[in-house]
Amino acid sequence: MSSTMSHNVSVIEPSGILDGTKAAEFRSQINEALQTDADTLLVDLKDITFIDSSGLGALVVALKAVKSKERQMYICSVNEQIRMLFELTSMERVFEVFSDREAFETAIANR
Repeated sequence: MSSTMSHNVSVIEPSGILDGTKAAEFRSQINEALQTDADTLLVDLKDITFIDSSGLGALVVALKAVKSKERQMYICSVNEQIRMLFELTSMERVFEVFSDREAFETAIANR
């Protein structure tokens, strides 16, 4: 892959609590992003205060949808609760997580 390849990134910024009531809204945001020509989706969780099992499921469903379109999905800006949840469920092995959007942009620019 050429380092000059441009990445067309679509950023999704859910907010509040990512649970069963918000999961459908989140999935529709992912589906909208997949309708664009973005080859990379960044889920910025800086405004998410809590994720439950439904929210975690929505993230996994989103990742599967993104991969089925042969695109990439990354996560950034997770708080301590989300980080612990990812570790307990081994999701840190499933998702590539960046500390913040700047770290993501730096890493992507170097790919």
